[in-house]
Amino acid sequence: MTQKSKTILFFGTEDFSLIALQALVEAGYRIGAVITKPDARRGRSINNTEPQVKTYAKKNNIDVWQPQKLTDIHTDIKQFDSPVGVLVSYGKIIPQTIIDLFHPGIINIHPSLLPKYRGPTPIESAIANGDSETGVSIMKLDKSMDSGAIYSQIKHRLSGNETKPELYDTLGELGARELLRVLPGILDGSIKPTTQDDSAATYCPLLSKKDTIVDPSEFTAKQIEQRIRAHLGYPKTRLPFYSNNLIITKAHPVSAASPTTVKCKRSTFLAIDELITPNGKRTSAQAYLNGQRATAQK
Repeated sequence: MTQKSKTILFFGTEDFSLIALQALVEAGYRIGAVITKPDARRGRSINNTEPQVKTYAKKNNIDVWQPQKLTDIHTDIKQFDSPVGVLVSYGKIIPQTIIDLFHPGIINIHPSLLPKYRGPTPIESAIANGDSETGVSIMKLDKSMDSGAIYSQIKHRLSGNETKPELYDTLGELGARELLRVLPGILDGSIKPTTQDDSAATYCPLLSKKDTIVDPSEFTAKQIEQRIRAHLGYPKTRLPFYSNNLIITKAHPVSAASPTTVKCKRSTFLAIDELITPNGKRTSAQAYLNGQRATAQK
């Protein structure tokens, strides 16, 4: 039996998951089923939207399982002969009783250089903290949060200009390529995982809408600029700008005040380049300011 004839059950929900799923299919691996979270509302839609991995799986005649509880698919997994698990941004903790059904286990792509940034927001954290590098870890899943032994890591240098969506795409591609490189060795046992150093672990929290509002007096201009790039899309970044708390989508630190700057901590200044107006229009800060002035003159 060739390694590619082994059945892979793929766990994934977020858009980041799709890159790895596509890579596995295009490389000729047999996907027995895609396991993803139930359809849910996304953004402002009032209707449930199916995950992209589900849409892709259906187009490629791959079974899709969407259990409310993973124990509901225990019997479904057992119908396969020693399946391999691959998990990428699934969004739920996998119980040990499910992990034990896989051989050599469930392989996880995590977008950080573990043990740094265990948790759900490693990409956002790397940008917001101004890191000079990040990367991807291919690890063996265990029941704890991102603490499994590591098969391989690959580093990625950060320019300091990346946005969250851009870095998600970059690390998604990097992780998929690295998975394809090491997967044959994992399956034949020639690549062994190395235990993480738990004493060096750091954690990143789940973001929520409360992380949207930023008080400029609590952060420097550089810190806010990093946060804007890190939180682009969700949860976004709001700053007070001419009597409104506006969503800021692009900005940069400057050395002096101007009509389009916000004063920040330590007398630093953030120039607002692009924002979203209260009516939802994306525009430049200067255009928004011109509109405010025109309205005031009427």
